[in-house]
Amino acid sequence: MAMGILLIAIDQCIKVAVKLHMGLGEQIVVFDWFRIDFIENRGMAFGMEIGSKLLLSLFRIVAVGFIIWYIGKKIRQGRPLGFILILTMICAGAAGNIFDSLFYGQIFTESVPYGEPAQLVAWGEGYAPMLMGRVVDMFYFPLFHGTFPTWMPFWGGEPFIFFSPVFNFADACISVGVALFLIFYRKELDAETHRS
Repeated sequence: MAMGILLIAIDQCIKVAVKLHMGLGEQIVVFDWFRIDFIENRGMAFGMEIGSKLLLSLFRIVAVGFIIWYIGKKIRQGRPLGFILILTMICAGAAGNIFDSLFYGQIFTESVPYGEPAQLVAWGEGYAPMLMGRVVDMFYFPLFHGTFPTWMPFWGGEPFIFFSPVFNFADACISVGVALFLIFYRKELDAETHRS
């Protein structure tokens, strides 16, 4: 529980700092391979957009509720601490992005491309109704640039950047949590699925 609250707090502190100190689209080069690049999105992890914003927000809330219930069930079953912590990472990441959708449209002014940073305003005076706020993303790791081989279908000769998605701390919690879960607990999940 404490770890989940800590992860959500870290996520929200980073997002609020970016929102209040950077204009939309502004970029801070930390290293050639790491930048803080302020963007906002309406979609899921790494800026993907799927379906309506309201449905996505409601889906996230239901998913987090289910994960919290599942964590409680696994704690009562005496599952290993690592298992619980990994699920907590995934849940905290999802909750962090829900907070953006729920509250940011209510408490911040619109982020203007390459303009002044957003301002904190009284509840309800923000840029969007509840559940319609945009998710703040900022971490960008253009680790290396290359060109696809000319013999490659569709993309041959085209330049590419690896790793080009811009993401936030909550997205990282979800991605790392899922990866750890698959690495360390996949067999248990398979066994549990076969028992059902």
